Amino acid sequence: MASDVRRTRRTVMKAGAAIAGLSTTAGCLGDSASSDDESEYAVTMEPVGTVEFDAVPERWLAYTGDYADMGVALGRGDGLVGIGLQNRYAAHHYEELPGVEIGADDLTELWDDGTDEEVFYELEADVHVVDPNFMINRLGWSRDDIDDIAGSVGPFVGNTIFSASYDWHDYRRYTLYEAFEKIATVFQERDRFDAFERLHEDVLADVRSRLPDERPEVAVLVPKSGEPEAFYPYHIDEGTQSKHWNDLRVEGALAANGIADAQATGGTIDYETLLDIDPDVIAIRQQGAVSESEFERGIVSFMRDHDVASELRAVQDDRVIYGGMTYQGPIIHLFQLERAAQGLYPDDSTAVNSSIADASPTSLPANAETEEKTLRNTFTVLG
Repeated sequence: MASDVRRTRRTVMKAGAAIAGLSTTAGCLGDSASSDDESEYAVTMEPVGTVEFDAVPERWLAYTGDYADMGVALGRGDGLVGIGLQNRYAAHHYEELPGVEIGADDLTELWDDGTDEEVFYELEADVHVVDPNFMINRLGWSRDDIDDIAGSVGPFVGNTIFSASYDWHDYRRYTLYEAFEKIATVFQERDRFDAFERLHEDVLADVRSRLPDERPEVAVLVPKSGEPEAFYPYHIDEGTQSKHWNDLRVEGALAANGIADAQATGGTIDYETLLDIDPDVIAIRQQGAVSESEFERGIVSFMRDHDVASELRAVQDDRVIYGGMTYQGPIIHLFQLERAAQGLYPDDSTAVNSSIADASPTSLPANAETEEKTLRNTFTVLG
């Protein structure tokens, strides 16, 4: 089992190289956007509506890692100048991919005990890839703040897709790939988006064909502290933070038992409450790069030695697993899907997990048609 997991980890790194390693530099995949660079065009996305562009944006920022990952996937990583919080952007995955250099540590953090509009003026981004309603409802901006930045610096384009728990989000919520398509239009990278979308559909179809009949109940939790006595509970819902769980067709244990989502209430639950639910699987969400050994030494060993936590079925059955990070775009999602599958089905790694399969690193394709073939070859299912 362990050797299968290590092999799968190596192969997904190679696979990622053929996806993200296509280069974070705009235009390296040929001339897919060059014919539109000098033309005016528009993008329509809720809640902003229609935004017009007279040139493809070069400098841009994203508040959350899902949109940052989309830009990297579209070959625009070199223009990314800011991110909400570096440790909530899973850019460490790019370090495993030859040819991908995003310099996440050099990005300006937009959060510093709050987010002041002054940093937006300083960064001078051509476009702000963030939902303005997120800025208003989560960060305390006013509508005037939004209008001032949009009018004097650059427009806002984005939709809060990661969570379905915010009551202020009463307009259309996009799926990961619906939002990705909008951002592809912003950057005029349609061919690259199409290749990713076809790959995504094929990978999911194959993964789902290999899933066992079991539909485990999963509780997604964020520890309140390093050796936690309480956790922030997160629902498995239609938000993109749950995409890897929905792709694997698990059941959400918390919402089914009346536990409110922490993103809506800020509340926590303790081990006694968790024991009342006693889910099949406990998925611990943590920020930053977390290796399997670090996760085992930290969270898992602590729970095994805890008087109450040790009574949980998930602890006794070795089904406390790493739950990934909140924000996932098209690249990060593939890594988190792979690790979630390993955690849920460790004895079935040659079936479910090998759908993200063996490949050799490739050179940059000359055009989008070659790119799509490269991506498909990368995720060929192991026999």
